[in-house]
Amino acid sequence: MTQRTTGLLAGAGLLAATILWGGGFVAVKDSLDIVPPFYMIAIRFALAGVFLSAVFFKNVLRIKKTTLKTGAALAVFLFLAYAFQTVGVLYTTAGKNAFLTTVYVILVPFIAWIFSKHRPGARIIAAAFIAIIGIGLLSLDDNFSVNIGDILTLICGFWFAVHIVFIARFTQTNGEDPIALTILQMFFSSALAWIAAPVFEGGFPVAAITTPRSLFSLIYLAFFSSGIAFLLQNVGQKYTTATTAALLLSLESVFGALFSALILGESMPPRALAGCALLFFAIVLSQI
Repeated sequence: MTQRTTGLLAGAGLLAATILWGGGFVAVKDSLDIVPPFYMIAIRFALAGVFLSAVFFKNVLRIKKTTLKTGAALAVFLFLAYAFQTVGVLYTTAGKNAFLTTVYVILVPFIAWIFSKHRPGARIIAAAFIAIIGIGLLSLDDNFSVNIGDILTLICGFWFAVHIVFIARFTQTNGEDPIALTILQMFFSSALAWIAAPVFEGGFPVAAITTPRSLFSLIYLAFFSSGIAFLLQNVGQKYTTATTAALLLSLESVFGALFSALILGESMPPRALAGCALLFFAIVLSQI
């Protein structure tokens, strides 16, 4: 298989992941009234880890000590990202949550700069300013106040950016097994969520596993939006650059907003739509 073909397949895999994540925004928003955020993270990642371990048990048997440490480190970034994102969507719409999350695309080159010593060019800096304007149009209310959910979502975007940069470093530079890393991230992130859930949310919500709507959402989040999507991301990033991956992964905002409109009936005022357009333009500009 040629390098070009491998790159195209990696890109297709990353694109498929964004479609699955787009549906994930809807599944999360639709079930948060039944399943609290930390329990949702704990359950979805635990099920995803079991699913991937059963399918790729040979990779589990070959896990090295260094891979174990790497998976634990990446899981911290992943857990923080999903914690801020899932709590954030409690206070904002799924569509806004999807678009604001993708601020990570703008942040990736700046965070990568710390390690690569390659300073972002003028185009990326300009894209960052355009993104700030887009975020303002999307997030600011008529009285120029910002929803707490939008702020939490922006913080989650920072942790996703850190996660993307370190996945690229560990899978490309250190040659770690992306499948093993995915499985370890699922289990470690789930463990962190199981620790946090009783502290912040009390006892286990039995309705989460007895209500058909929440059960369907958890199954989708576990097997599709977590297990399969993150597997596609980790494998895809092994064969492409962090910035290219960030551009492709940013399409989750488009699919998230689309599915939110089609399934949840959400809509945005013209100002917010203009903010979405500016933010997406900034994402594309930063990666061309």
